[in-house]
Amino acid sequence: MTNTVLENSLIHPSAVIHPSAEIAEGVTIGPNVVIGEGVKIGKGTRVIANAYIEFAQIGERCTISPFSTIGSEPQDLGYKGEPTQVIIGDDTIIKENVTIHRGAACGDFTTRVGNKCLIMVGAHIAHNCVLEDQVILANLVTLGGHVHVGFGAFVGGMSVFHQNIRIGDMAIISGFSASRQDILPYSKGEGRPPVPRGLNVIAMKRRGITQEVRTATNEAFKLLISDEYNTTQAIEKIKAEIPMNEYIEKMIDFIQTSKRGVLLKTHKAGYQSLEE
Repeated sequence: MTNTVLENSLIHPSAVIHPSAEIAEGVTIGPNVVIGEGVKIGKGTRVIANAYIEFAQIGERCTISPFSTIGSEPQDLGYKGEPTQVIIGDDTIIKENVTIHRGAACGDFTTRVGNKCLIMVGAHIAHNCVLEDQVILANLVTLGGHVHVGFGAFVGGMSVFHQNIRIGDMAIISGFSASRQDILPYSKGEGRPPVPRGLNVIAMKRRGITQEVRTATNEAFKLLISDEYNTTQAIEKIKAEIPMNEYIEKMIDFIQTSKRGVLLKTHKAGYQSLEE
């Protein structure tokens, strides 16, 4: 089988490209890039020097920076070479030394990164993770397997997250944080674990959410993190006293569908929680 390369693609002669690769129009592939088996690259994407890609579908107008690795085998002892993959959306930027592992042989066998994401230097996205659109991972963020990161979330540098947790839509987490539990949508958190300190009002405002809706959502958020009520009591009080909107409903649904629990309150020092 010969690889498919459309017109106007610029491929450096030192690049190594597997015969099965499908490369769309206007793609740039730099020096010493290795494009392995099972790769599709969309229009206008740039793969800069020394990147390595296999078993991955890359969208249009993406940037793959030097020494990044996409689609290599997952760090899962149960993986036995099954046909799994990475899928990356359009307009996503992958910076230097990022690693995105292909899926393990479970779920849909796929690791997914959405549209318009920014994955900064040295971040690691493990097998079967899902990043929704417009997610930002700062330098050296590490996601364990099966982590789900919601739309527009921002994760600060050198933060670490246990496998199978969820980070909610538009959550913002400061650098050097770590969590074994889910992170509430629209929250601002920091620490080890990153206990929510407030609502990410700036992100909501930038996305056109009205003052009325932001205010109601903030009141619901305050009840959820209050020491005065347990989570069940807080949800009952929210439903009884606060005008519901889609953001409050999403926070409640997020909590009620959590499998690992949602980080809402500080029960002990972060270092004690991590030692358990």
